[in-house]
Amino acid sequence: MSNKFLDLAVPGVQGLQPYQPGKPIAELEREYGLSDIVKLASNENPLGPSPAVAAALAAGVPELARYPDANGFDLKAALAARHDVAPECITLGNGSNDILVLLAESFLAPGLEAVYSRYAFAVYPLAVQATGADHRVAEAFPAFHPDQPLGHDLAAMAALVGPRTRLVFIANPNNPTGSWVDAATLEYFLTGLPGHVIAVVDEAYFEYVREPEYPDASRWLERFPNLVVTRTFSKAYGLAGLRMGYALSDPGIADVLNRVRQPFNTSLAAQLGALAALGDQAHLAQGVTLNNRERARVSAGCTALGLEVVPSVGNFILVDMGAPAGPLFEALLRRGVIVRPVGNYGLPQHLRISIGTTAENDRLLAALAEVVGQ
Repeated sequence: MSNKFLDLAVPGVQGLQPYQPGKPIAELEREYGLSDIVKLASNENPLGPSPAVAAALAAGVPELARYPDANGFDLKAALAARHDVAPECITLGNGSNDILVLLAESFLAPGLEAVYSRYAFAVYPLAVQATGADHRVAEAFPAFHPDQPLGHDLAAMAALVGPRTRLVFIANPNNPTGSWVDAATLEYFLTGLPGHVIAVVDEAYFEYVREPEYPDASRWLERFPNLVVTRTFSKAYGLAGLRMGYALSDPGIADVLNRVRQPFNTSLAAQLGALAALGDQAHLAQGVTLNNRERARVSAGCTALGLEVVPSVGNFILVDMGAPAGPLFEALLRRGVIVRPVGNYGLPQHLRISIGTTAENDRLLAALAEVVGQ
């Protein structure tokens, strides 16, 4: 059906296709009449949030009639102490997705450019296109690269930076590939970046990484004033439903973001939940330990089925199914297992599989064995 209002939208919005989230459990129940469904599609924490989060939310119920603290003072103070930065360096967002959009709205416009890698997080092109700015997409490393198949090639990205470039997006680790950039390579890239370009290092999966050469880019904020580091509570902290993310940056960049940030963009529940989650590092460590153990086991199980697994340091793996993934995705759905097709990333033969509990992963591997064997 044609949309008579589409022509009224600004050009960048006219060409947008909505972000496609992972299929919800309730939708699969309605469509297929199934129950006992395993969702491994959206890189969520299967253990859920810390029990301290539930207690904090319950205690906050009497305040729900009032607006939240628009500046998030308590949460910013806790984050500032954790990262050893001033509270003025922190911008809170409705998930880190909100921060990415704020950056695009603040620094991009028609005639300007953003640089990102092929196979990078889908929100980057969406945020850029909505502003009318131009995309410069660097080729990723090839699938046969020995260390980082399908990963960011920072040299290729640097070659695309020009006088009209304002933002460079680097996902570290990257979704959906699970690849990562080591400290020396990222530091070299940032050192060579012109001052008129802001480097956005998206560390949504930071807490899962245990590689010794993986950097904490937030430690470099004083050295690189044009650096922005984004983090989220949606993944390892298990708060995807509350929507809370944040940026660490030079106070000048934070000031710009706060000029376009919507009032009360983070709810009282999100602020209370994030503060409680931040205070329970033991629960965080439990989830990370489970994930990293199970990621290795699921990867080995997929490899044993003859499937090619892209090495990952996140809470998901990218699997080359060796054939168009659509029918295999559908076959898994009929077995009550939801994973994520990534044809929209230009990877039509791949499925992204989030790491669940041991029991959920057993269900996945059993279903995969049936599907691959057909």
